[in-house]
Amino acid sequence: MSFFGLDCSRTKVTELERKLRANDREYNLSFKYATNAIKTSKYNFFTFLPLNLFEQFQRIANAYFLFLLLLQVIPQISSLSWFTTVVPLVLVLTVTAAKDATDDINRHRSDNQVNNRKVQVLIDGKLRSEKWMDVQVGDIIKLENNQFVTADLVLLSSSEPLNLVYIETAELDGETNLKVRQALTITGDLGDNIDNLAAFNGEVRCEPPNNRLDRFTGTLTFDGQKYSLDNEKILLRGCTLRNTDWCFGLVLFGGPETKLMQNCGKSIFKRTSIDRLMNVLVLCIFGFLACMCTVLAVGNAIWELNEGSQFTVFLPRQDDTGAAFSAFLTFWSYVIILNTVVPISLYVSVEIIRLGNSFYIDWDRKMYHSRSDTPAEARTTTLNEELGQIKYIFSDKTGTLTQNIMTFNKASINGKTFGDVCDYTGQRIEISENTDMVDFSFNPLADPRFMFHDHALVEAVKLENPEVHAFFRLLALCHTVMAEEKSEGKLLYQAQSPDEGALVTAARNFGFVFRSRTPDSVTIVEMGQQRSYELLALLDFNNVRKRMSVIVRNPEGKLSLYCKGADTIIYERLHQSCNKLMDVTTEHLNEFAGEGLRTLALAYKDLDEEYFSQWKQRHHEASTSLEDREDKLDQLYEEIEKDLLLLGATAIEDKLQDGVPQTIEQLSKADIKIWVLTGDKQETAENIGYSCNMLREDMNEVFVVSGNTPEDVRQELRNAQTTMKPGEDVVFLPERTLGKRVKVIRDEAVNGEYGLVINGHSLAYALESSMELDFLRTACMCKAVICCRVTPLQKAQVVELVKKYKQAVTLAIGDGANDVSMIKAAHIGVGISGQEGMQAVLSSDYSFAQFRFLQRLLLVHGRWSYLRMCKFLRYFFYKNFTFTLVHFWYAFFCGFSAQTVYDEWFITLYNLVYTALPVLGMSLFDQDVNDVWSFQHPQLYVPGQLNLYFSKTTFFKCVLHSCYSSLVLFFIPYAAMYDTVRDDGKDIADYQSFALLTQTCLLITVCIQLGLEMAYWTAVNTVFVLGSLAMYFAVTFLMYSNGMFLIFPSSFPFIGTARNTMNQPNVWLTVLLTSILCILPVVTHRFLLIQLCPTINDKVMFKVREAKATPPPPPRRTRIRRTSSRRSGYAFSHAQGYGDLVTSGRFLRRPGMSRVSGFAHTGRTTTGFSPMGRSAGYSPTGRPQNAKVQDVEVTSLQMYRKS
Repeated sequence: MSFFGLDCSRTKVTELERKLRANDREYNLSFKYATNAIKTSKYNFFTFLPLNLFEQFQRIANAYFLFLLLLQVIPQISSLSWFTTVVPLVLVLTVTAAKDATDDINRHRSDNQVNNRKVQVLIDGKLRSEKWMDVQVGDIIKLENNQFVTADLVLLSSSEPLNLVYIETAELDGETNLKVRQALTITGDLGDNIDNLAAFNGEVRCEPPNNRLDRFTGTLTFDGQKYSLDNEKILLRGCTLRNTDWCFGLVLFGGPETKLMQNCGKSIFKRTSIDRLMNVLVLCIFGFLACMCTVLAVGNAIWELNEGSQFTVFLPRQDDTGAAFSAFLTFWSYVIILNTVVPISLYVSVEIIRLGNSFYIDWDRKMYHSRSDTPAEARTTTLNEELGQIKYIFSDKTGTLTQNIMTFNKASINGKTFGDVCDYTGQRIEISENTDMVDFSFNPLADPRFMFHDHALVEAVKLENPEVHAFFRLLALCHTVMAEEKSEGKLLYQAQSPDEGALVTAARNFGFVFRSRTPDSVTIVEMGQQRSYELLALLDFNNVRKRMSVIVRNPEGKLSLYCKGADTIIYERLHQSCNKLMDVTTEHLNEFAGEGLRTLALAYKDLDEEYFSQWKQRHHEASTSLEDREDKLDQLYEEIEKDLLLLGATAIEDKLQDGVPQTIEQLSKADIKIWVLTGDKQETAENIGYSCNMLREDMNEVFVVSGNTPEDVRQELRNAQTTMKPGEDVVFLPERTLGKRVKVIRDEAVNGEYGLVINGHSLAYALESSMELDFLRTACMCKAVICCRVTPLQKAQVVELVKKYKQAVTLAIGDGANDVSMIKAAHIGVGISGQEGMQAVLSSDYSFAQFRFLQRLLLVHGRWSYLRMCKFLRYFFYKNFTFTLVHFWYAFFCGFSAQTVYDEWFITLYNLVYTALPVLGMSLFDQDVNDVWSFQHPQLYVPGQLNLYFSKTTFFKCVLHSCYSSLVLFFIPYAAMYDTVRDDGKDIADYQSFALLTQTCLLITVCIQLGLEMAYWTAVNTVFVLGSLAMYFAVTFLMYSNGMFLIFPSSFPFIGTARNTMNQPNVWLTVLLTSILCILPVVTHRFLLIQLCPTINDKVMFKVREAKATPPPPPRRTRIRRTSSRRSGYAFSHAQGYGDLVTSGRFLRRPGMSRVSGFAHTGRTTTGFSPMGRSAGYSPTGRPQNAKVQDVEVTSLQMYRKS
């Protein structure tokens, strides 16, 4: 239930081309396009009861119990009262219906909230406030700043220069940096003139509704001219209008046909693997029940033929029925008596257990995030045990693994590092919340959120160190950031990437404040003096160059080129005089990279005026060339970007959420594979992969699949698999050769560890039916998989692919609306309540505030829930099969007459009272080891992935165990009571004495068996077990008393049986012997199993006992460092094309305020403020951020200083 109605079902697209006319509803309605209303609810007032009951009776068990109820109302075959079945059945149906009704009411509320939002629509020449659901295709609507986009629109005009609008697309791709869209000039001239807009009658022909977020093709015909429409002119539903006063748009797609809704994914009913297994087992049990009833019916027919004629003297029949009809009635009578093999109490108990384990998650204080006041929440109660079987985790990156905050942490300038804090001996000390921060009060334009702890750098700025000044001057000039100054001194930066914003913010705080720009100038404030640099050229970034440069002329007329980019790229273009400085800077870069920081190198050169004039002329010719334009420009860039002088390097932390590397490490030890599916750029995702320890330098190889054609992608996958398994013929089978039955792709062993990174356009080919198996086989051979630039629907397709071909349980975790389809597709969906709203949370099964809580959800709550559920099912089937099979053996001694071996009241209370609480106590409180030991031994999680605790094999072992126990429980009491008398010789043993003895042996035996199953005894468990036994004896003596017989003689026929039987020594000896014979094989088997082939649980539990249940303190968490030379660049998270916008002026907002601010030069000052982090993060959303302090490792460096 998203804010935007993401719980919709995708409608099938039948149209081949969309045609519409602006301001002509009658014409557009003829095509019967979808309105803008969304509907995610399942029921209404009239359909709820029939539809819900129909869904519930699709469960085999519910239909079975309804069938039993019908049998029990037939007096000829029923020996039990009808209410014993109808009461629990109605209870289960009512509880489930109430839960479904509550969920659907919430969906109705969500739909109404979205559909009733207001927007201004141009109708009959006037702007009217209309509800979202009343908006039609072809309407012209007006949006204002910070409003959500109502439907998919083609932009007509806006309040900004050159008809630009700024939008935030976090709902679609998870990115919070702003995007730019621009209207056609012909429609931009309409402005906000209502008359002109009302007279606009342009016709649009475009692609039909689809889920491609990155592509749009269409044409607009107006005044006899045809204009091309592409993605840059489209506003999609789910976006938010930012920094734009108003804009007008023409509705192209509405409601379920919008691209957001087409990507929303289909809501599916999620069931656990144990639920699916239970359905299979219930069918097997039905077959087993039918076989038993058939055997007994045949036995009844034979008995009637041989012995029945003799009994008619004593028991004359009301009508002359033959043996065949008697057998027929006996069959159905035994169906009723033996139905306890699948009692309805099983399903009631399962729901109670799941509810209880859900409360444990809700109440867990260790999953509570105090900073945001967000507790963990189990939003569904039906999937808890599935949390203990996860094999694949699919995670979003932005906002899930990271905080989406970039912080300027360290710098290397002219061979000296800044950013560390040292004590009086010169040793680096760990930065904590009490470490003094740099005081930037000398700078009135400083960003108050920026934090830095090394005072040496600000001192170098104040002492006017030329290299330091040049360093920050480069950061203030070489970028594509836009500045907005709403009031004096209040600067707001709009950066295309958050790391670029962090660098410009750092320069701002250290005295080099980027103030404003025009297409041909950049204005900065240097140490209080405003200076305007002429921008002569901007050499833009692309994925090949991995760097950007600007050429500027300072106010004194000096020409300079400033360049920043990946260090490997910059080093190739440095002057020979920089070799010594380059070596030292390389050492610093290696240290920064080892801490997981994102680095880039900075360099500059002064240019000759005459040479630049010639170069500028050639640049103009190349930029206007119609052939090989890109190649010619690249050659010119290479020519001028050489013989650079190195200034230093920056180190930015793309802040991970707390505990992400440790969590991923723990989950990997639990043999859980983690795939990152992100809408971010490849380089950004790779950097995060290394930072959070998914990708490591010690991996044999990290494959990058980035082919632009199906053949290229197939070959890259083939090469990767050949590398991982050399010498083996790689056979890639197309899907059609697999036949109708789905093929399961088994895990393949490889030598070494590998990673896989695949781009969105390559993934589109890899997910095609002819190549999906190739991709899956290759990906599953890798230790880590990262998919970049993926659409929301592609995320869901990857999850579905793994679900289809791998016998594994999947979990998807994300925090934005772009993750909703993935969350819905996975077996388990987890939402993180982060910066991108609550859309993911509202569609999830579980939610919490931080990624690190996932390890507790899985390794503790999930594992315990799975363990408890499996123990419950094993024990429940054991006690009920044992209970029921005694009836089967007794049938051979009662003439197959469907007489029950137990008292009818014992049959009624066995599952309801006598054995209900003990098994619930075990299923709610049992644990093999506590949470600390669970974290110290994550391998304990593996048995759940392999279904070792409960499977078909385990079930059949339970049945065999029950057969043995039932034989002992029937024949030992039968032999002990046969032809015996009381010790005083007065009374001979009878049926009632035998029934009482058998049920007493049964109850004591199953209670002992329960005690053997439990690994963790609590006071509650003890009270439940002993209390149930006490309840049995109390109820038995009460019901077999004279008083109950006198009140209800027909209902309590066992008068005096308890007091006459329980005082006989041989009865108690029989109980003891029976219990020992039932339990002895179990104890022997477990002892031999633990001694000869102990499981991981046995080994850890032995350690716990050795430690006397006091585990050692957990190891202190240390920062995970990568001691590698791999370095990342700022340019890696940048996008091509922003330079063109900057220099063309199309990107520019209103001119910034031109003011000069003076600086008060003060000495070193400190503050007593205790920060929340090392430095304030740049957040593209403009929200204030705090970050937790990370540990800093001490490394000694040979510092190079310029002499």
